[in-house]
Amino acid sequence: MNISLYSKDQQGKGHFGNGEIVESKPIAFPHEDTAVKRVGPLFYWAWAKSLTTFEIPLHPHSGFEIVSYVLAGTVGHRDTLGNLQQVSTGGAQVMQTGSGAYHAEEMSTGTEMFQIWFEPHLSQAVKVPPTYNQHDHEEFPQEVIDQVQVKRIIGADAPVSLVTDSVMQDLHIPPSHSFTWTLPAGYSLAMVAVSGKGDLQPLADEAGTAVIGGDFAVVTTDQDGEIRFTADSAESLRLVVIQVPAEVDYPLYRK
Repeated sequence: MNISLYSKDQQGKGHFGNGEIVESKPIAFPHEDTAVKRVGPLFYWAWAKSLTTFEIPLHPHSGFEIVSYVLAGTVGHRDTLGNLQQVSTGGAQVMQTGSGAYHAEEMSTGTEMFQIWFEPHLSQAVKVPPTYNQHDHEEFPQEVIDQVQVKRIIGADAPVSLVTDSVMQDLHIPPSHSFTWTLPAGYSLAMVAVSGKGDLQPLADEAGTAVIGGDFAVVTTDQDGEIRFTADSAESLRLVVIQVPAEVDYPLYRK
């Protein structure tokens, strides 16, 4: 099992308007300067923060499956499919952009969100009509496992179901507690430490890796394995974790 860690300084950067919205990009677009271009079919991951209320105007998308997950605040959405909605902390907007649609996003002052692009087989995806769905925080299954709060966003019994093979969870790990993730052979984990600090430790007598808020980590393995996420003794650790295949059986987008 291999763990690659990328600090905020190694991640891509971006902004909208005159800096009203600023972004760190754990996975940036292919033409942008960043340490990680993609993880399997996980194509793009941005952490956007709004310094003032600002709307990103209507712009087109097609093919990709786009999940906007609100960490704090409120995000407004409007599109050419006729949707006009808002979602707040813990909620998600999901666009399966298919044959194409335009949408606009408004972030209120102080809002933070992840926008994450998943890549299905694009030549097939663009033949399907686009859809938009929205889910509030309370719609996502949540449970406490050994005092760790586990929120399932994509995957089994979660309300978000994508064509792209993917699992996404939001983990709140209290101080000195741990959560173990089983990673099948042929899959990768990508995760952002939203806050706190802790350690990523493969359970195969390998060295652990320290993480702090803002870090991005990618875990790969060539055989079934387990990795333990442990929070520091003095503070909790929040991780948003995505599992995708390391490789897929369809061509991936290249620019």
